[in-house]
Amino acid sequence: MEKSKQSFTLAELELLKEGLKRSYKERFEMATRLYKIQQTMNKASISHKPFINK
Repeated sequence: MEKSKQSFTLAELELLKEGLKRSYKERFEMATRLYKIQQTMNKASISHKPFINK
């Protein structure tokens, strides 16, 4: 358990370091993309149309 917790912590730190290497423009573009996806998902509605035999 302790070893997996350590590897998870190291992986988390690696992701944070990678994030810091990105420029502000890259961060902004990623945030914009995620925001657009969120807006699309909020507006989406699931509808079911029964199959009609011809």
